[in-house]
Amino acid sequence: MAAAADLAIDFAAPVPDGGYRWWYLDAFSEDFANGISVIAMVGSPFSPWYAWARRRGAAPALNHCAMNVALYGSGLRRWAMTERGAGSVARCGNAIAIGNSAMRWDGTALTVTVDELTAPWPRRLRGRVRLVPEIRSSFALALDNTGRHGWRAIAPRARVEIAMTRPHCTWRGQGYFDTNWGSRPLEEDFSTWQWSRARLVAGAAVTYDVLRRDGSRMEAALRYRADGICENFALPDQHDLGCGFWRLRRLARGTATPRVTRVLEDSPFYARSLVSTTLCDDKVTSVHESLSLTRFDTAWMRLLLPFKAPRALRRMPPVSA
Repeated sequence: MAAAADLAIDFAAPVPDGGYRWWYLDAFSEDFANGISVIAMVGSPFSPWYAWARRRGAAPALNHCAMNVALYGSGLRRWAMTERGAGSVARCGNAIAIGNSAMRWDGTALTVTVDELTAPWPRRLRGRVRLVPEIRSSFALALDNTGRHGWRAIAPRARVEIAMTRPHCTWRGQGYFDTNWGSRPLEEDFSTWQWSRARLVAGAAVTYDVLRRDGSRMEAALRYRADGICENFALPDQHDLGCGFWRLRRLARGTATPRVTRVLEDSPFYARSLVSTTLCDDKVTSVHESLSLTRFDTAWMRLLLPFKAPRALRRMPPVSA
């Protein structure tokens, strides 16, 4: 399907008014006891402030940026997602800085500097993540029929080193790095989606299931070989994982019945879990996400979001990009 390519990252890629672009990283220790996810967002798609601004007219994406950080571990659970305006953002081709946090690519490794304040209870969250790709890919997948939305696994398999100072924790493990983009809000074109990524014995696997607003579907099962080639594999059956506290439906694919081994996030419209199953004949622990944009696109949901996704009251000059 697609051959390996240089790891092309353009953190300065244009984002239209009302649109979005994010760069997503997740990493876990080998025993999955510790984990982290970091998402640099330009035009934060889940921002209530951005949604309210769009109602008033053209809303610049650069005025609604955030570095979302979630830390997982025994006694170390943290969450931060402070939205910032354009004056707190700096971008160039190989780096993006949002406030005091940043992502930088040096041609070999991606280094993430985290300096955030958690929500809803304010605590400092600081540290560094270093991700070195084991597999690189240039393959991009259209998520809709019009070319408005797309996704690309930049490094579907990687090695990571984590060094957090607040709270203190250090570990090494396996990781993943991708990007999503769109020219208009997600909720205008999608109802739900289910996504997973897993490390294989040799390579990596990604599954994507999208239900669009018009009732059509996009279903994909992708295998990234150790040499970087991306190819389709037979779509495994979809299984019901059951619902969490908020009764959000979660569906996952696997040739063995998937089982939730750990719930990482459980909200009214979004869930992230660790799931054990079999993909491409390998027993895997996959990172799985479920998203209901129908639920997100409600007034009551947007009234709740500022408690976990506050907007900064003052401009914070960004660290150099």
